[in-house]
Amino acid sequence: MSKYAPELISTAKAMMAEGKGILAMDESNGTCNKRFEQQDIATTVKNRRTYRELILTCPNLSDYISGAILYDETIRQSTKSGVSFVKVMQKAGMIPGIKLDTGAKNLAGHKDEKITEGLDGLRDRIAEYYQMGARFAKWRAVITIGEATPSDACIEANAYGLARYAALCQEGGLVPIVEPEVLIDGKHTIERCYEVTEKTLHEVFRHLYVQNVAYDQMILKPSMVISGTGCSTQASVEQVATETIRCLLNTVPPAVPGIAFLSGGQSQERSSAHLNYMNAKFKSQCPWRVTFSYARAIQQPALEHWGGNSANVAKAQKLLLQRAKLNSAASKGTYTQKMEKKPVLV
Repeated sequence: MSKYAPELISTAKAMMAEGKGILAMDESNGTCNKRFEQQDIATTVKNRRTYRELILTCPNLSDYISGAILYDETIRQSTKSGVSFVKVMQKAGMIPGIKLDTGAKNLAGHKDEKITEGLDGLRDRIAEYYQMGARFAKWRAVITIGEATPSDACIEANAYGLARYAALCQEGGLVPIVEPEVLIDGKHTIERCYEVTEKTLHEVFRHLYVQNVAYDQMILKPSMVISGTGCSTQASVEQVATETIRCLLNTVPPAVPGIAFLSGGQSQERSSAHLNYMNAKFKSQCPWRVTFSYARAIQQPALEHWGGNSANVAKAQKLLLQRAKLNSAASKGTYTQKMEKKPVLV
């Protein structure tokens, strides 16, 4: 058992506090720049820092967000006045997290499949981030559904990588967020998505067990069981919620403190509606907390309104807070479509 076990258990519980979720703001510089380009925002270090300051200094954000996943550049940055982002988060009552993987690369011998890299030197990087104030981490694996995918080799390789990362995190004092994402892209049905997701999660937890990862000191960040974007039949909100919870009950040990979904390309409203249905209908059946760890599904309205203009910061922060608040309601099963109509005032 890790010497950090009591701390890890406490951190995992705090991450899964009632009514709160985890903000994913760990996009790489390249991904962040692409989003800036879509809004005609200059892709500079200064603008990335300014945007991240807008998010982390948003008033009352910690009412709905327990922690935020940062990128390497972000965790080293400070506000315009010189206060480190880590200290800003700590003062606000949010837990700093860090993305640890180095990205998904082509899996040798398996066309159209990816393997997530970053295990080399990971122990030392974990030690550095812990000293900087990070208390949890994230590692994302990517599973693609196609005519010949995913292969057993892809699922097993990624499950092994997730398990090694998680073990190293717990050894070094970071709560691992384990993220096996079954991509929404494709023509697959919800039934096919269920089959792949269930198989993937079984394999992930098998490897976590083999690597002696403590289930009560980790968080699962899965994708929802959902129709592919190119499928002619799109599953209803009720179907997605029902099949997702059924899959998780069949695969996730009760000792895991919580499940924080990724939005995975769903619209803002749809991702909130799916999460809400799960909690409104199935909360009493779930041994773990079911909440969110969204990126674009929370940030996009703020990014679009800000547009790189400092005069727009206050309104952008209110839009950010509004989406966090709506997803907080969804994590409690109290979200309604009418809440989307409420105007956001400066």
